Amino acid sequence: MENCCKVSGERTRLPPPVPSEALRCGRRKESLNKSNSLERCDVSTATRDVWGRMFDEAYRADVVISTDQGWLIYAHASILGMSSPALRGILKQSRRHGRKRMISIRGVPYDAVHAFIRFLYTSCYEPEEMREFALHLLVLSHSYVVPQLKKLCEQQLEQGLTNVDNVTDILQVALLCDAPRLSLICHRMIMKNFKAITATEGWRVMKMSHPMLEKQILESLIEEDTRKNGRLKKLGERKMYLELYEAMEALVHIFNEGCRTIGPHDKVPKEDQSPCRYESCKGLEMLVRHFAGCKQRTPSSNRLKTPGGCVHCKRMWQLLDLHSRLCIDSSACRVPLCRFALIYSTKLLFLS
Repeated sequence: MENCCKVSGERTRLPPPVPSEALRCGRRKESLNKSNSLERCDVSTATRDVWGRMFDEAYRADVVISTDQGWLIYAHASILGMSSPALRGILKQSRRHGRKRMISIRGVPYDAVHAFIRFLYTSCYEPEEMREFALHLLVLSHSYVVPQLKKLCEQQLEQGLTNVDNVTDILQVALLCDAPRLSLICHRMIMKNFKAITATEGWRVMKMSHPMLEKQILESLIEEDTRKNGRLKKLGERKMYLELYEAMEALVHIFNEGCRTIGPHDKVPKEDQSPCRYESCKGLEMLVRHFAGCKQRTPSSNRLKTPGGCVHCKRMWQLLDLHSRLCIDSSACRVPLCRFALIYSTKLLFLS
């Protein structure tokens, strides 16, 4: 039936019925989904200029922000509340002075508060203000929950604003403002330039105000030195093991294949032989020649237990002893005294 009625003898169409609550909720969800699915785009410069003028000229401002030294900043409650959930809660509890709400932001310079409020309008900042008030803006962005500005402040401090003179202050602020990456960068800078940083005024003030932080830094420095010494020790041991391994390979190479002017008795060294791949082979050649002609090379238990004797021959005996312990088949090995060195070292071990 057509939705209409007679008014003064004429047919008049009735207004559509009020939609149900479920239908209204469905439309609201649909509109929210559409807004969430919109593509992100950068705001034009003209739009940012309009928001900047709105802040600078305080057009229909309804909030008065009180700062240090009695300076005032005029702003708009709707923009502050949408940009910062912390400011939204403060505005709900703020007192009215006429038609305007009154809030205070103290403990930081007026210019830093001005740059912070302006960022809430335009999402922009002046490079000079960032260089001068980066720490203050970091504190404000953390206190009033503005993650975009907090991230920008951390990046600026990480990428060049941190130096030997202010690293101690930045470390303390980073710990208070929950900036772990910035804290780690400051900590590494202190470890790297510890002597220069401990002579700064910031370090002296930190010792008086936060002695526990100084203690933690010193403990981490000691731990870092311990780890560094441990790494150096392991590198030294690894280098020694590699040198011994190469010496064992070069020793087998000399008595199996021959190298330069020395080799097994049944092979003649080649005059046009290519350079040896073992760096320790040259030193082993000289050691083997000395061992072959030295009159004190015959081992005896008394000579090894008492000081004196040929140092070079002792070194050769140590190499032969190590080779005999590593050799898989002593009966087929062509290294001289391979089996005898193993028996002799076992005998010395038993006698000792």
